[in-house]
Formats: sequence, C-alpha cells, structure tokens
Amino acid sequence: MPRLRILAGPSPDAAVPISHLVNSGKPHAISSELFEGKVAVYIKGLTDADGEVVDSEYFGREDRHGVTWSIQVQGRFLQRHSADDIMFGNTFDRPLKLPWGSSAALKFMKFIDPTIEHDLSSTTQPWALSPLISTMPNLIHSRIDSIHPLSAFPPSRSISDDVSQLHLALIDEHDSVDSASSSNSSLSSFGSSGSGKNNCNGIVQKSKEGKKKKERKARLDMPSGRRSYFHTAKHRNQVVFGPNDIITTDFCYGFLEFSPTLSLRLPGGVSFDLMKYWDGQAVRFVCCERKAAGAGTNGDGAAWGRTFWCVIIELEDDGL
Repeated sequence: MPRLRILAGPSPDAAVPISHLVNSGKPHAISSELFEGKVAVYIKGLTDADGEVVDSEYFGREDRHGVTWSIQVQGRFLQRHSADDIMFGNTFDRPLKLPWGSSAALKFMKFIDPTIEHDLSSTTQPWALSPLISTMPNLIHSRIDSIHPLSAFPPSRSISDDVSQLHLALIDEHDSVDSASSSNSSLSSFGSSGSGKNNCNGIVQKSKEGKKKKERKARLDMPSGRRSYFHTAKHRNQVVFGPNDIITTDFCYGFLEFSPTLSLRLPGGVSFDLMKYWDGQAVRFVCCERKAAGAGTNGDGAAWGRTFWCVIIELEDDGL
C-alpha cells in the first residue's frame, strides 16, 4: 500500500504526526480554546517505517466486519454551539482532480448521508461537510456531571450509539442558545402542576409532552433513528453542546481500501483507483463550525468556520 502519514491536532496548522499511534489503541490529546479531547485512528493495512503491516484487533470485531478505517474522538466543546453549527467532513486546499464517473461517488455519499453539503468542484478550496450529530455512524453523548463515569478511551469495545442523556442538551424551540440552561431545567421538570383549572391544563400538557418525549426517545434509540431525526435543521437547533457535554464518536466505513492500493469501492461494483487521481494533497477530516450565512470568508477564502479538531492523511515524502 502507499506509505501514508497521519497527523492530528486542533487545526491543520497545529496538527502533528501520529502515525506511530495508528492501530495502537493509544489516543492523541487535542486541546485548544475551542475543544478539549482525544483522537484515536485505525487504518486497515497500514504499514510502518519498515514496510511491515501494523494490525489491530479492532478490524477483527464482529460488529466492525468490513470496516477498513476508523477515526474515533472523545471530547467537549469549550464554547456553546448548537448541533446544527458543528460540522464534520473533508476540506481541501486546492481544486480536486475528480475522476470520470465521480457523480456515482457523490450520489453514494448523498445516499449514506442525506445532510451532506459540498462544493467538491470548487476552483479554490473544495469541501464536503455535514452536521456531526447526523452524519456520525456511531455517537455517544453524556454529561460530565452525570453519575456515570467516562469510560477509557479508546474503549476496548466498539463505540455504539447511546444518546440517553441527550435530553439534557435540549432547548425549547423558542429559546436561544444563550438561554439553554434555564430551558434544560424546564424540560427536565416539564408539566409541573398548578391549581384549579390551570392544573387540568397542566396535566393535559404534561401528557402531550410526555408522549412526545417517548416518541423522540424511540426514534433516537438506534443510529438510523438518530440520523433520521436530526436530518432537519429544526431538530439540530434544539440541541446545544457545551463544556458539560462529552461527545464520543466513531467515524468508520469500508468503502475506502488502503491495501494493496488506495481505492474507493461503491455498491454495484463501481471502483476507483484513487492513486491515479490523488495529486498528493492532504485529505483532511475536520470538525468545524458552520460558516454563518452572509459571514463572508475567514480571510483565507474558506467556506467553513473555525476548526475544533482535525485528522490529516497525506502521502509520505518518499511517496510510493
């Protein structure tokens, strides 16, 4: 396989090499004024400096059958952001050399993630980003002040969905991000009783809201339900993550193969040898802010906001 170099950090400019940690089960710490956490990377078929394949038990797990790569992150956002404004995906520094038939790949991307937005044909800085809460195939949310302690990271067992505490991050649809704390309190004790006629209204309202909460919980119990529920911006804007929210994710798929060569394999037998089209520029997986509408650029022409963390895959200087 091509010799790859893996980097990670709070931003592309601050990323450092972590190739020695890939497939080791050991995390790399990330810290900035925006985000604090850890990242662990697994790539099937990765070779070390001596050309030896570095194996990991991760790829032998029954629930990860067929997976060829994984980017796992656990951390917290140090400033409050709605789930609609926390994006994840790929960004590039210069135009891409897209292969013939790339429209099939774009359709596949849209199929597995209907919330994806992109401009991969950009003549400046191509990108493809989705709301993190809806694009992640595996996501856990927990509160730091919860009685349940955080598990070791990366965990010895595969990360699977657990959003049982996500209601703690909900705000009322009429509230702003700044009023989320008081709204969370009201949501946790909704439908408190009053007296007389108002008490009857309170009971009816409590029943309706209780039914809505049960329906929402049923939808969120599985990854497909979570991703479907947060397909709409309205639902994403009702969730706010801050310093007390721990987000644990595993972005893992099998459509990229790294051995014996770098290739993209899609359903239906469509395959691309990416080494024929890869011009060597770094492929960045980034978690970043959504660019506010009408906000212009960052001064560097980017169509996205500040970066929380990133993982970068690039070719070694000595190449193939």
